[in-house]
Amino acid sequence: MSTASAHSWTFRTRFRTSAFGWRSDLPIKRIKEAVSEIKTVARKDQVLAAEGAVIFLEKVSGALEQVDSSSGAIGAAVNRAIETLVPIVSQARAGDDLRDKWLERLWRAVEDDAMPYIELLPDHWGELCASPERASHWADHFIEGVRLVWSPDLPRGGHFKGTAACLSALYSAGRHLDLLNLLELAPYKFWHDRYWGVRALVAQGKTAAAINFAEATRGLNQPDGRISLACEECLLTEGRWREAYDRYALSANRHGTYLATFQAMTRKYPQIEPKTILADLVAGTPGEAGKWFAAAKSAGLLAEAAELARTNPCDPKTLTRAARDFAAIKPEFARSVGLAALQWLLRGHGYDLTAQDAVDALNRTVEAARHNGTESDTVHRIQLLVDQHPRADQTIIALLRHRLSEMSKPPAS
Repeated sequence: MSTASAHSWTFRTRFRTSAFGWRSDLPIKRIKEAVSEIKTVARKDQVLAAEGAVIFLEKVSGALEQVDSSSGAIGAAVNRAIETLVPIVSQARAGDDLRDKWLERLWRAVEDDAMPYIELLPDHWGELCASPERASHWADHFIEGVRLVWSPDLPRGGHFKGTAACLSALYSAGRHLDLLNLLELAPYKFWHDRYWGVRALVAQGKTAAAINFAEATRGLNQPDGRISLACEECLLTEGRWREAYDRYALSANRHGTYLATFQAMTRKYPQIEPKTILADLVAGTPGEAGKWFAAAKSAGLLAEAAELARTNPCDPKTLTRAARDFAAIKPEFARSVGLAALQWLLRGHGYDLTAQDAVDALNRTVEAARHNGTESDTVHRIQLLVDQHPRADQTIIALLRHRLSEMSKPPAS
């Protein structure tokens, strides 16, 4: 049996009201430590861990009230904590009375969340209820508030913290028709709300209607990528991968880097050759073709990578690193991208480039050429490149000419 009241949580004293100053590095560290502590307890006692999660969620906003949140880092840390802790609470085998008390405490925390930091929690309310019956009860608790704030008789733009919790609870309760009818009252088509309508339609087996419902949400300030992702998931669930790819893949799978985007798409669509996906990504991002070089290289599509480097502006430093890494194992590829590095450097592409970057590109290119017996021809091609760009940075031009003249001298006898 769990002894929740007697357990001493290390994080508890660290999350006092206004416990942190304005800097976000320490509170982010403390949040990670708290989540780790709760996860460790969950391996042995799920109910006790859920109690710890509730305590953390009750205390975290007050503790962070003086922290500078302008960078978004602290908010992201709290959101990650919520995503980790919600399953711990929802899956704990707690009695009805205990779970009801958890929910009441969590809702008070939401209502007291002035910053707000735990505004993501209501999105998980149906999951936290842990049963359709309890979710239905909470939906009834919120629904009149939602109807009131969405009433045409009141000024638009009102906010009710229970809106997301109500939609989530209606979905978890299986009250899909009630959810869709409630969304009809919404004065604006916000994806944050209508996402639940898409899920309700999918749960009813109405995939086409779900996609149409999602598409109708597109507009100013709405997240096109997330809308596309939901539509893509609808089609993939039915095995309609070709249609999902053609209609939504490029929009739905944008990540923080070009490489991450490419990897996400190749994982999701194993039926399509990586080189085809790469070509589609290049075609779908006009003016950014050179930025897919790293993705092509990492996928082993060296011919495609070399062509991208040759024909599209690429970061010279990225190309020089590739020439260095492949000089011995794929010298022709390394030589090609090294020449491209020098080409784009002389044309002024790249950031914070120095004469040393030019020399590095030259040395790596010649090193690769040495491995496949084309050193003399490569030096000649580099000389032509330099001659073709007389208006490039004169320090770079002078240093390259000097280095090339040294390379062209016959070896001492």
